[in-house]
Amino acid sequence: MSREIERKFLVKSDAWKAGAKGAVYRQGYLSSIKERVVRVRTIEEKGFLTIKGITQGVSRSEFEYEISVEDANVMLDNMCEKPLIEKKRYKIPVDGLVFEVDEFFGENAGLVVAEVELEDEKQKIDLPDWIGTEVSGDPRYFNSNLIRHPYTKW
Repeated sequence: MSREIERKFLVKSDAWKAGAKGAVYRQGYLSSIKERVVRVRTIEEKGFLTIKGITQGVSRSEFEYEISVEDANVMLDNMCEKPLIEKKRYKIPVDGLVFEVDEFFGENAGLVVAEVELEDEKQKIDLPDWIGTEVSGDPRYFNSNLIRHPYTKW
């Protein structure tokens, strides 16, 4: 079992974009209740099944398994809650950390957030200038909640 420790922020400018190359993500949820989230995702031509436990602070249990992209697409198209999450993810290295910037499309168009995974909940980080308000504790920004309450409908 691994433990995910992650902080999430709104992005306030495009300064991170210079030279960034992203990957297209398509993801959906077989279960999106807070006690357990079961996510299916494709990243370009790979498929993944991820199970996450309840969030405590900024961390939670996480299990992730690679599955065939064909199986992932069948689950996304036929079994997952709708709408699906469509986004492009960019990995931006900053001072030894990697900020993952998600630019959303479809029902969540206009939303841009950055996440950073940490080794410890109390780990100090220096935020780049393009990072805005922290939304780690705001459930509206959880991907699993963006299917029920898409950003374009806020």
